[in-house]
Amino acid sequence: MAADGRIEVVIITGLSGAGRRTAAHTLEDLGWYVVDNLPADLLPRLAQRLRLDQVDRLAVVLDVRSRSDLERLPDVLEDLGPVAEPPRIVYLEASDAVIVRRQESNRRPVPLQGSGTTLDGIRNERWMLSTLRAAADMVVDTTDLTIYQLQDRLRAAFAGPGSGLKVTLVSFGYKHGLPLDADLVLDMRFLPNPHWVPELRPQTGLSQAVSQYVLGQPAAQRFLDDFDAWFATVLAGYASEGKHLVELAIGCTGGKHRSVAMAVQLGQRLSRAGVETVVLHRDLGSE
Repeated sequence: MAADGRIEVVIITGLSGAGRRTAAHTLEDLGWYVVDNLPADLLPRLAQRLRLDQVDRLAVVLDVRSRSDLERLPDVLEDLGPVAEPPRIVYLEASDAVIVRRQESNRRPVPLQGSGTTLDGIRNERWMLSTLRAAADMVVDTTDLTIYQLQDRLRAAFAGPGSGLKVTLVSFGYKHGLPLDADLVLDMRFLPNPHWVPELRPQTGLSQAVSQYVLGQPAAQRFLDDFDAWFATVLAGYASEGKHLVELAIGCTGGKHRSVAMAVQLGQRLSRAGVETVVLHRDLGSE
């Protein structure tokens, strides 16, 4: 709970089949009080009651089943002001093809499908939820994520106390595709590639030898020195705009050497500066 006694609130929303249930279960495992499909009008009343009961973290799943509430949501969130911190919004999405496949395996139509196709329902959902997506603090594309990878993303964002701004650093390989939910992307391919050093090739950026090779490059040190001032400006702007969660993706060709070593180093520098930081490596186990 915040120092002034207000409760923390997270709204989990997004497309059917994109992982809302997994997200809800993950936050519940982290100790959040989770409510699925709560009518939006009841949110301020529930937050007030939970605060009186000394519950300090509330997560609410909101989707198009509550579509009559979506138009009233801005007023509802304003009513939360006296009892809750500004809510953080987590929006989950996936490609049309993946959602169709997931829904077919569940043998369930999407809520807005009606007499049309599954694709019709998905497109209706995207349109109806577009305002929430634009306002989201964290957008997660689960197209290529396993359940466990989605859980890792959410634990990184919500396992801690929750106050202030949190930065998730994700190393990745360009040959495996860009992280679609990243706020910022940094390309480490300007650095010499340890892949071409025979004794370093089988190692990763987590090893001391590879890390020393990457960080020992003059260009790496210049980049890190410039990063401190640049990212401090970015974080200050995010904080003033009320953005709570930032995902910074650091890429190299395969996602095993340069991006990993630089992500670890950037995470250490941010942590020393007092920024709550989590480092994840998306492609470390990929071929």
